[in-house]
Amino acid sequence: MTSAPLLYVCVRPQQGAAAAEYESFRVATKLDESTLGHLDLVREPLPDDVFERYRGFVVGGSPFNVADPESTKTDVQRRLESDLERIAARAAQADGPAALFTCYGIGVVTRMLGGQVSRGFPEDTGPVTVELTDAGRGDALFGGLATRFTALTAHKEGAAEPPPGATLLAVNQACPVQAYVVGDRLYATQFHPEPTTKAFTERMAVYRDDGYFEADAYESIAGRVLAASVTEPARLLRAFARRFGPA
Repeated sequence: MTSAPLLYVCVRPQQGAAAAEYESFRVATKLDESTLGHLDLVREPLPDDVFERYRGFVVGGSPFNVADPESTKTDVQRRLESDLERIAARAAQADGPAALFTCYGIGVVTRMLGGQVSRGFPEDTGPVTVELTDAGRGDALFGGLATRFTALTAHKEGAAEPPPGATLLAVNQACPVQAYVVGDRLYATQFHPEPTTKAFTERMAVYRDDGYFEADAYESIAGRVLAASVTEPARLLRAFARRFGPA
């Protein structure tokens, strides 16, 4: 792991999907390998000096679920959730590094802040409509987006309301908490901001048998994904990179 202004934090056990996710984040942020570092948190713990080396973090998704009983979680999952909480806690400080948690990561942050994550708010795999709140329209990052936009989701858990101390930035009907901010440096999204529609269908193929959708429905769902216009989520990542990335 080499030093760079921003660090992509991988929490996917599937190495092929993880490599593709890093590339999606790199392209969406318009950074290169010298300005977007890579840490595989599944296979190595968070380094002690990570907060001195990076100004910001982007945390990818995972097939793990925060709401699963602790007794069913592996030692790796418990350790990486603890490491993600360390990142979130530092980003919540006014003088800490910035962080953007996505999908699985929003559950980690919500639980850490005292909120409730449950299996009650899943979303089907594919495109969904996300709408900004009044706070979202005035936010430094989200305020540059369209007030309603299409994003890609695939998750088995969610939250009914943001955790204590968080400001709700985006919502939709199926999963009420689509994005929030804590302070001005800790962001979390339920939707995936990084993949193109093509990259998302390739990720779908990796997780075809993992219960996110009926395996024999892959072609029809992939068709809907490829037909969607997904522009705003990548703009969010570019805004994050401009604000917290290379000087």
